[in-house]
Amino acid sequence: MSGFPVDTDTLCLFDVDGTLTAARQAVTPEMSHFLQELRTRVRVGVVGGSDLVKIKEQLGSNVTEQVDYVFAENGLMAFKNGRLHSVQSIQAHMGEELLQDFINFCLNYLSKIKLPKKRGTFIEFRNGMLNVSPIGRSCSMEERKEFFLLDQKEKIREKFVEVLKEEFKGKGLTFSIGGQISFDVFPDGWDKRFCLNIVQEENYSTIHFFGDKTKPGGNDYEIYCDPRTIGHEVSSPEETQQICKELFFS
Repeated sequence: MSGFPVDTDTLCLFDVDGTLTAARQAVTPEMSHFLQELRTRVRVGVVGGSDLVKIKEQLGSNVTEQVDYVFAENGLMAFKNGRLHSVQSIQAHMGEELLQDFINFCLNYLSKIKLPKKRGTFIEFRNGMLNVSPIGRSCSMEERKEFFLLDQKEKIREKFVEVLKEEFKGKGLTFSIGGQISFDVFPDGWDKRFCLNIVQEENYSTIHFFGDKTKPGGNDYEIYCDPRTIGHEVSSPEETQQICKELFFS
């Protein structure tokens, strides 16, 4: 471990898929060790669109103790120093009528699109968002890759989101495409910037954010562009490590 003092004025926030791990894969021992090394230099937080169960599957069951912050569902379920900090509720915010109208519309739309394969769990209900997947979240890794390649060509998710934006215009909903098979739906302002409201309590002088979906429509875009963060676009966990080494270990 390093003999340098920890810079408690600097926070590094990391997306999960494509930034700390390969998509939906477990973190490598090397990356896990690197994050612990990084904690000897700066404060470290993880901000993922997935729920806590999936983040633990990828980063380890003890992830809330391994880093300073874990923000599941963009920070709508937040852990600080290993303890639950706060939880938001999408059903309380949206109300049951709008929620059901939205779910029914999605299921109707999904019933009319033909894909090479469809599996199960097309709409996953989370604390702070709905996750919509045209192929279904229970697809295999091979089916996931197949859908992702098709989606890149045919823009299946992009077209779906455009229809939803038109249908639910003025209802206070934001749509964000992330990962390989799904997109997230949440109330306006509940994107990854939500976690910044929580870390602001500590008055960090510098907040770095690392993510791979930083283009408009990607689920890292808003926090990457936020004036409160220094954004770093990465294409792989290896690039994340490389940039961090240049910034904090040279």
